[in-house]
Amino acid sequence: MKLRYFLHLSLYAIILYVLRFGSLQSEALGVNWGIQASHPLPPSVVVQLLKSNGISKVKLFDANSSVVSALVNSDIEVMVGIPNDLLSGLTNPSKAVSWVQTNISPYMSSNVVDIKYVAVGNEPFLTSYNGSYLNITYSALVNIQSALNAAGYGGKIKATVPMNADVIQGGDAPSASIFRSEISALMTQIVQFLNQNGAPYTINIYPFISLHEDSNFPVDYAFFEGSQTPIKDGAFTYENVFDASFDSLIASLAAIGPYGSMKIIVGEIGWPTDGDVNANVDYAKKFNQGFLNHVRSNVGTPRRPSTAIDFYLFSLIDEDLKSIRPGNFEPHWGIFEFDGKPKYELSLSGANGQVLVQASGVKYLTAEWCIYNPNGGDKSKLGDSITYACENSDCTSLGYGSSCNPYLDAAGNASYAFNQYFQRNDQGPGTCDFNGLGQVVTKNPSKGSCEFMIQILEPSLAGSDQFNGGGLSRLWETSTSVILTLIFMTSFFLWSI
Repeated sequence: MKLRYFLHLSLYAIILYVLRFGSLQSEALGVNWGIQASHPLPPSVVVQLLKSNGISKVKLFDANSSVVSALVNSDIEVMVGIPNDLLSGLTNPSKAVSWVQTNISPYMSSNVVDIKYVAVGNEPFLTSYNGSYLNITYSALVNIQSALNAAGYGGKIKATVPMNADVIQGGDAPSASIFRSEISALMTQIVQFLNQNGAPYTINIYPFISLHEDSNFPVDYAFFEGSQTPIKDGAFTYENVFDASFDSLIASLAAIGPYGSMKIIVGEIGWPTDGDVNANVDYAKKFNQGFLNHVRSNVGTPRRPSTAIDFYLFSLIDEDLKSIRPGNFEPHWGIFEFDGKPKYELSLSGANGQVLVQASGVKYLTAEWCIYNPNGGDKSKLGDSITYACENSDCTSLGYGSSCNPYLDAAGNASYAFNQYFQRNDQGPGTCDFNGLGQVVTKNPSKGSCEFMIQILEPSLAGSDQFNGGGLSRLWETSTSVILTLIFMTSFFLWSI
């Protein structure tokens, strides 16, 4: 009897372990996949890149049919985006129905894409938009969710609105945070609607921007290794700005009603690698690895301890066509280069996981570069030539504090600009002329961290699906199966003695 009693206790402990750690398992790894690039990788190559790195969730910024079609039968969960410039039209319910019929319905029947969310707009209440989307976002959200419901998808697909953290008016501590006074009533409407429909609140959190915009911002507070200036907020202590930002949202939600426990998704979080004195590979690696280790530990935040955090890293791949109005760092958020090569070692699954796997099947133009020819052309036209090259390509790596700044002199800057234009235009005839100041060479002129690129030719399609995505979730499923098997075997043994 004592043996049987002991085994019963053991079985009970195992069941408690499964229930507890099943609820605390890490959220699957998500990334943002943008396509604002002059030479984007083919969607099939990107899907293979996602799979080979165990990335099982992706957030898109539109409903590009080539991209969504590439995700058919991929087992990758998808958040489909609606750009801000479409919001006005979607205030018409019939157009919202049409949008769902065109961009969602084709993938919900015979074509299987695991669409879980629709992002209605992207940071539409940024103060820099001067209120352009204030009067249309809520109507568009309601109409899209209503259209999803009418099509029979409402139980599976939820509409949400990715918000920037600037919708929150911060206080001296996270607990004092509220939504900005001028949008408080509107935010209350949106939050109520999300909550009624079982949809999450989506927030984008960027510690890099905090550091970029405030020279007095404590650098260590942006990362996850502790801070010399932690914030004390009653019983809570904040060692990093991510936790403080996340809990500021929780406090803001609680301030407008019983919403402090609603589901939250971190729609974007990351660190750029170029274009600013604080945008570099070392900081990006430190931040992204620190964040991943932080969320994988399931430590949660002070207001939500021991809680898994749903997130999407920003971003997957560099995009050279992104607007640089916010800063020269905008084209450089990717954890991969434009061609799918990893920028640095990063364990997506945590501190001891595998490093990034580069894209396969990528082909390049001829190994030729366009550089400045000091012996040719009219040097009085050099300035105009550089300006023209940079206005029609991406020269953000030349700025102060950027990757090329320490390595290039004036002639080197001209060469970099010329080559960017040359590659942007597929090394075409006449694209290295620049009034006779350019010349094509076959020796790589790269110096230090300043890389003179060779553009993508036409990447071949990735091979057959030889990888399984969602490594962490599948590991949990395997572990759970093992534990449940042990439970069954133990139960069988119990009742047989």
